[in-house]
This record gives sequence, C-alpha cells and structure tokens, in this order.
Amino acid sequence: ALFAKYKAFAASPQYAQLPAVRKRIVDHALRDFRLGGAELKSPGRERFAELQERQAALAQKFSENVLDATNAFTLLVTDESDLAGLHADTIEAAREAAQKDGEAGWKFTLQFPSYLPVMQYAVHRPLRERMYRAYCTRASREALAPEGEAAAALDNAPIIDELLALRHEEAGLLGYANFAQVSLVPKMAESPEQVIAFLRDLARRARPFAERDMAELRRFAADELSLTELQAWDLAFASEKLKEARYAFSDQTVKQYFQLPRVLDGLFGLIERLYSVRIAPDSAPVWHPDVRFFRVERDGQLIGQFYTDLYARASKRPGAWMDDARSRRRRHAALQTPVAYLVCNFQPPVGGRPALLTHDDVTTLFHEFGHGLHHLLTRVDDLAVSGISGVEWDAVELPSQFMENFCWEWDIVASMSAHVETGAPLPRELFDRMLAAKNFQSGMATLRQIEFALFDMRLHAGFEPRGARSVQDVLDEVRREVAVVVPPSWNRFQNSFSHIFAGGYSAGYYSYKWAEVLSADAYAAFEEAMAQPDAPARVAETGRRFLDEILSVGGSRPAIDSFRAFRGRDPELDALLRHNGMVEASAPEPSHA
Repeated sequence: ALFAKYKAFAASPQYAQLPAVRKRIVDHALRDFRLGGAELKSPGRERFAELQERQAALAQKFSENVLDATNAFTLLVTDESDLAGLHADTIEAAREAAQKDGEAGWKFTLQFPSYLPVMQYAVHRPLRERMYRAYCTRASREALAPEGEAAAALDNAPIIDELLALRHEEAGLLGYANFAQVSLVPKMAESPEQVIAFLRDLARRARPFAERDMAELRRFAADELSLTELQAWDLAFASEKLKEARYAFSDQTVKQYFQLPRVLDGLFGLIERLYSVRIAPDSAPVWHPDVRFFRVERDGQLIGQFYTDLYARASKRPGAWMDDARSRRRRHAALQTPVAYLVCNFQPPVGGRPALLTHDDVTTLFHEFGHGLHHLLTRVDDLAVSGISGVEWDAVELPSQFMENFCWEWDIVASMSAHVETGAPLPRELFDRMLAAKNFQSGMATLRQIEFALFDMRLHAGFEPRGARSVQDVLDEVRREVAVVVPPSWNRFQNSFSHIFAGGYSAGYYSYKWAEVLSADAYAAFEEAMAQPDAPARVAETGRRFLDEILSVGGSRPAIDSFRAFRGRDPELDALLRHNGMVEASAPEPSHA
C-alpha cells in the first residue's frame, strides 16, 4: 500500500516540483521497494519474505561462527626459546593473557594483535605454521580448534552454500539473472561484466609488479633465511625480514613512536584545520570502560558526536568499522545532529604504558575517521540521504581511503609521534625509509584484493549454487587466473570471509578497489595544491571544496556527480597506480610535501 502511494506521488505534478534532493529520495524509495519485493504477488511475496528472514539468520550465524572459532583457539607456549624474534610488548601481552587464565607461560590467540606479530616476527617456524593453520581453517571442518562435533557445528561451508542458493533464488523472484545484478542496482557500477573487466584490467597492470615482488621474496628467503621452499606461513615473516634488510626498520621499531593518545590528538588537529571544526571530549553512557565520547563543533555550534571503541577484547567482533548511531535530520524547527561509532581492534595498553600503534594501525584509524567525517560533516537535512545514507556502496570508501593519504605526510606524522620512552619525535630519516617502503609488495597486495573481489563477483554472477562446481572450485579458478601466491589446499579463507557472507559486501567487494581509484584521484588534487608556491592557501581551499562537494552532500546526488564537481572531470586510474608504486622506474616520482 505504501509502495502504491509512492508510485502515485511520483506520477503527480507535486513530484515534478520537488527539489532534486527530494526527488532522489523518492526515486531511491521506489527502487528499494522493488528490490524489497513490493511488486511480487503471492506466493512469490511470501517466499521472498522467507528468503529475507533466512538469509538474515544465516548471516548472523556465519558471523557468530567466525567469532566463536576465533575465540576457541589458544596456544600456550611454555618454552621461552620458541618466542625468539618476538618483541617485548607482544611477549608481555601473551604473558599477561596466560596469567589472567591462571597459567604459566605465554598465551597466543587468533585475535589479530596476537596473531599478526607471531606471523611477522616469530623465528620458530612450527609456531608460525600452527598459528597460520588455526587462523586459515577457522569456522571449517579442517579447524585445529575446536575438534570433532564442535568443529562441525561451527563449519560455515553449509551456510555459504545455502546463502548463495537463497540469493540466487531471490534474484530470480525479482526478475534478475543473478544476485550480482541485484547487488549492483544501487551502486555506481552498471553490470557484473563491467566490474569483472575493471578488476581484470587492474590485475593485468599489477601482475608484472606482483611477479617481481614474489621473485625477490623467494630469492631473499632462500639466500638469507635458508627457506628454500617458501610456505604460506613463511610469507609475512620473510617479507618483514626483507623489508627490514632493504629499508633498515621494522614495524615494531616504528610502533614505539605512535602512542594512541598522541595519534588521536594529531588526527583531531588535522580534521580541525582541514574543515574548520573543533573536537572536544563529551559525556554519554558507554558499554565498556575503554569507550570514549566526543563532540564536533563549528563556531560553537554542535555538528555531531562520536564514540571511539579502539581496543581488542574477546567478546568483540574483529576488524575496524564506522557505523551510524543516528543521522542528521531536520524535523520541523529542530535539527537532529548525527552520532557515529568508530571501532578498531588495537592491542590494549600493556605494562602501564599507553597503547602503541603500528603505522598500519594509524592508517586504519585515519580510514575509519574518514567514514566518520562523511557521516558527521553532512549538511543535508533529509534523513534518507544525509551522511553516508543513500551513498552508493562502491563510493562510500572514498572519504575513508582519502584520509589514509595524510598518514604519509611528514608534517602530520611528526606532529603525532613521540617515542614511548624518550618522547622524541619520529626521526625524519626513519620516516623517509618508511616512505620508500610504502609500496613494498604493493603488486602482491593489489592482486590479493583483486582475488577477493573477483571471487566475490564470480560467485554471485556466474556460479550455479549447488551445481557441479563448488565454491572452492571457483576460488581455485580465480587464484589460477590472478594470484602469484596460492595457499595450501586446506586453507578455508572463504569460511571467514565475513565481508560478503555477513557484512553486506556480497557482489560488492570490488568497491574497495574502485573507491581507491576515486580516493587516489581526489587526493591528487591536494598534491597539486601542495606543489604550488602558495601551498597553505591552496590546500585550505582544496579542503573546503572537498568538504563542500564530497563530505557535506552525502547521498543527495550521484557519487559520480560529486566527484566531478570536486575534480572537474571523471576519475582516472593513473593516480592509484602512482600512489601504489606501480609505474615503471623510468617514470618521474611525485614530490611529497
């Protein structure tokens, strides 16, 4: 009945008189009604409702299985020699974890702050292998923990099969050939074929650099580490050793300079300068003692507020994300200001010291705050298109990936770094080595993301659920096409691929790479401003235009129109390739301010 009223209104003279923003809201509503099955007749309507309910339950179960399987595995190390290579803060955290459980030794888990340092730094190869196998078989029958019937109960493979079948059936009910077509209706991309062509084009450009990365890693591992046969659990370790040898620093060395409170101060200061706002502590009820609350003001007026929940803990979903608690809207004379959640999973403080962040952690923090700014700095008063609402899924990562670039600007980094023991800022020569290492193995990293995205799109576009080919067959085919690193046959990456099976990214994972194109090209405008004689004024003006044309407009117009308004043209791939170092050595390198 409500759909009928929307259709009648859309056909009325009143609709024609609406401003463009409100026409867009009506158009989105009509689209979402159709995608929500409002045009279906019985028995299709009832079946569609069943499909939605079942898919929601399966997605929740998938997510719970990943969390439970992650928490189910712990590894107690009792021989101190097995800890060789690990840094003091990692060892201390593992010791505290063991003590907390009343055990002697060092306890490691599959939480990322515990898992990743083992993979990067543990000299003891069997320790790395056991941790890798446990991590990569989570929520599968091949899992190291739990065992037997408990492992079967957490196996996500049947959930994946059922989800794909239900999504395919949903697409058919709505009149589409496959679920990928359904997924792309509200996105920038026009078709699955267009997305696949984009990914394959990027893979073609990245592959020579990825092959060069892998060949170099194999040579180094054989010559310097006596690893003549490089296994999956050796890759992070060998890569870290190669990076240390080439650039003479480690992530753990850099980590000593990034204390979380100081990084937050630096981030807040940057936001205040770019967008003429003020960020200050605020008060609100919180769900954990680690959670903090802040307010954003302009000229003394409240713009928005946000929570930060930044430390890993056992009961918490892994990863990092921004979500909206409420959105901006105007109701009569009253303005409702937006509120955001900003969530990360950093290693908590240990040994009485502040929490320390790797540079990757700093980048993650900036990324999530980019999402937060998109939500908080909106000037749109209509709920359906304010902040991140109504923004095409494959454009929503633009502001977040854009913010990551500032983590590579010396003035920003210097302002938020202080050694945890001496208080000294990060040395410029160390930063220069970090900058030189910025694109270390970027070819391999790019192909890895393309592998995920192509697997996702092919599962939802050309795969026949419960047909002759399995999900694993599709993943194997994709890896043969694009990967330079093929994991062991028992690896069950897909069983914990929460993005596409529980996180809303089904037939949409490509959006990370597409948004990188947009964000790199957008940041190139700042690089161009920095290169001018009057750089401060140019940068300030560019920041104002980014706020006006990207952040503040939310979903009130198509994302491509917002990009064109900011950049003056369509997006180009060149800036992404340059930012990732995937240009030939003969090409001139851009200068950095």
